[in-house]
Parts: sequence; C-alpha cells; structure tokens
Amino acid sequence: MHTVVQMLKTYPKDLGNIDTTKLTKAIQTLAECAQACTACADACLSEDRVADLTKCIRSNLDCADACSATANILSRHTGYDANITRTFLEACATTCKACGDECARHADMHEHCRVCADACRACEQACRDLLANLG
Repeated sequence: MHTVVQMLKTYPKDLGNIDTTKLTKAIQTLAECAQACTACADACLSEDRVADLTKCIRSNLDCADACSATANILSRHTGYDANITRTFLEACATTCKACGDECARHADMHEHCRVCADACRACEQACRDLLANLG
C-alpha cells in the first residue's frame, strides 16, 4: 500500500466528502511531477546549448515548486479550507500546463523534456479531476 493511502487511512477524523481515490492520485502525481521537473531542469543545465533552454528551466523550477506546495496543502486536513485548496489546485494546473507546453517544444531534441511534459500533463489532469470533485 502506498504511503499516501496509509497516511489518509490513519487520519483520526472524517475527511468529509472528498474522493480519497482522486486525492491520493493527485498527491502522488504532484510528487512525481515535482521530481520530473526538478530532474528536467537539472538535465537542461547539462545540455550543450543550455542558453536555449532558459525558459524551460524556469518553467521546470516554477512547476516543481507549485507541485510540492500543492501536495503539501493536500496532505493537511486539520482546519481544511476548500477555497485555499481550490486556489492551489488551479494555480498548479495552470503551471503544469505551461511547463508541459514548454517542455513539449524541446521533446524532439531532449528525452528528459518529453518525459517531463508527460508528467506535467498527467499532473494537470489530476489537479483538474480533484478540482471537479471539490465543486
């Protein structure tokens, strides 16, 4: 059993009407996307034409930060505020789309950008799926 599932099951209070399957998927996907974006930024820095990848690196770092922060927000349930959760999910979905689009521009030349673009697309979708569940 994945750690996210274990932690959600151990929470001592009722989580309310949130779909825990979508919540779990979102937290896991956010963590994977943050890692992919961090690794992609690092790989971009090692490319010979690093100056051509400046915007990609910036997008990667912004996305990694947004995903990490959103995963942290989704992991906290005490004093839950749906408005804050919605705001973070919307911002993260927007950031993932932008990063995915930027990485896709380089995907033919850099495999790490293709992998990262895929992770960003999956994360954007997970954020939007959970947003739809929040109402």
